[in-house]
Order: sequence, then C-alpha cells, then structure tokens
Amino acid sequence: MTDSLSGISLPVPEGWYGEELQVGAALTSKESYDCPGDASKTCVKGGAYSAPAVVLGTRGGTAEEVAKADIAANAEESYGGEAYGRITSHDVLASKAVTVAGQKGYLVRWRAVTQEGSDGFVQSLAFPSPSRPDQIVVVRFGVDTDQRQTVLDEITEGIEVAEGGRGSGQDV
Repeated sequence: MTDSLSGISLPVPEGWYGEELQVGAALTSKESYDCPGDASKTCVKGGAYSAPAVVLGTRGGTAEEVAKADIAANAEESYGGEAYGRITSHDVLASKAVTVAGQKGYLVRWRAVTQEGSDGFVQSLAFPSPSRPDQIVVVRFGVDTDQRQTVLDEITEGIEVAEGGRGSGQDV
C-alpha cells in the first residue's frame, strides 16, 4: 500500500487490506467484532496507518523524540475511550533504533492493558521520509494481544521506498 505523501509503501499482511489516505496510508485487519466497551461500534483485530508527525500534532526534532512523544496518544487512540474503556496500565516491550526504508528511525512498543475486552500491542514508529528528509513520518500500530505480535515486525521490516518516491518530480 503506497503512502505517496511520505514516499513509502507498506506491506499488507495476509488477512488485512490497505487503502491510501489523503495524508498517508492505512492497513486494517479484515477480522472485526463488537467493541467490548460500546457494542454499537465495530473494533478490528489490528490496524496501522502512516502520516506525517506534523499532521498528528506529534512534536520532536528526531525520530526517537517523535516516537516517544507519540506512543501515549497512539495507545489512547487505539485502545482507550469508549471502545475498550480506559487504559489501566502499560508495559514497555521495546524502545529501540531501527532502519526503515533506508532511514534511521525509532520505535516504541507497549502492551496496553484495557479496562474492558482485549489488551493491545501498540507501536509508534518514526523515521524521516525518504522523499522529504526534513519531514518525520509516523506509523501508528494497534493490534489485539490475541494476534501475532510479529505482525508489527513484519510491517515495520516491509516498509520500503515507494516506486518513484525519490527525486524532485522534475525529471520526465
């Protein structure tokens, strides 16, 4: 799935689908269920989406600063609120430097413990855009804990520079 704004493509795991957004791209698990905190809403087993940090309102000058600043908002968006009740606690599973699409990035992964229903693995991944190095891209992940945690690694490791994602757009 291509995020042309950020100049990257994300792999679509088996059992998921993807769509390009106005400011990014989204991956969503095909498996859904009634949200435990509000059965009138539908929750999915997992999702991920990319967007520039500035669009998300996440501050920081480096990939590490952005990933660390974004994780709490990501956890709240993915597993807080009416869908699962509040997040009662979290465990930090990873906080490390990674290379994504040839860029030096950083990821923070939590296990978010919810008040109702499934707990979740949440991950904030930040790295400079391959097509706009001054712009930091954030990929937010949220996956129910009954799913394979390795899907987070599979997506992270599969992010590539989008075809035609480099250059000024002037060469024809």
